[in-house]
Amino acid sequence: MIGSTVLYQLVGTEIMDTKIMSAAVRPRDGKSTREAVLEAATRLMHLRGYQNTSLDDVLRESGVGKGNFYYHFRSKEDLGYAILDQLVARFLERTLEPCFAGADASRLGQVRCFLDRLLEAQRERNCIGGCAMGNLACELSDVHEGFRARLASVFMAWRERLTLALCEAQERGEMVNGCRPESIGNFLVAGLEGALLLSKVSRDIGVMEQCVMELKQYLTLYEVRA
Repeated sequence: MIGSTVLYQLVGTEIMDTKIMSAAVRPRDGKSTREAVLEAATRLMHLRGYQNTSLDDVLRESGVGKGNFYYHFRSKEDLGYAILDQLVARFLERTLEPCFAGADASRLGQVRCFLDRLLEAQRERNCIGGCAMGNLACELSDVHEGFRARLASVFMAWRERLTLALCEAQERGEMVNGCRPESIGNFLVAGLEGALLLSKVSRDIGVMEQCVMELKQYLTLYEVRA
C-alpha cells in the first residue's frame, strides 16, 4: 500500500507536470507556443538568414520563454529542421500540387500553371525574401551537412514532380519524342531559382516576368503543334 506522504508527492508531481505542459502549449493570439515560435523564426530567418538569427531573436519576436521553447525544440538546429519541413509542406500544398491535381488536364498547361503561381507569389511579396528554400541552400549547403541533405531531397522532389508531368506530356503526345523530360525538369528548376534570386536582388518583378516568359517559350520548342 502506498503511504500518504508518497501518494501526496506523486499527485503533486502529476499536478506540477500538468501545469508545466499547459504553460508550454498555451495559445498566444490564437496560436500555440510551437506555432508562435515557428512563425517568428520563419519570418526572421527568411529575411536575415539562419546564421544571423539568434535564439534570443526568436524568443523576443515570438514572446516565448526559453523553458517553453525547449519543451518543443531541442535546439536551434531542431527548430531549423521544423521550419524547413513546414516550408516544404506549404510549398507542396499551396504551390506545387494544386497545379498538377487535374487528371485530364494538359500536362504542359500544368507546368505553365506552376510557373505562373511562382510569379504571382513573388509579385505578392514585392520581390522581398526570394525563395526561402533557395536562401537556406545558399547559406548552409557548404557548412551544414544535415541541412544540405534535407534541401537536396527537397529540390529533387521538385524536379521529379516536373519531370513526371513532362514524361506524361510526352506519352500523351503533347511533347516531341526527342525531348528529355528529366533534363528539362532540371533546367526549369535552375531557371526558376535563378529568376527568384535576380528579382530579389533587383527588387524588380519585371525580371521574374521575363524569366517566366522565356521558360514558357523554351517549353514550346518541344511542344507538338496541333
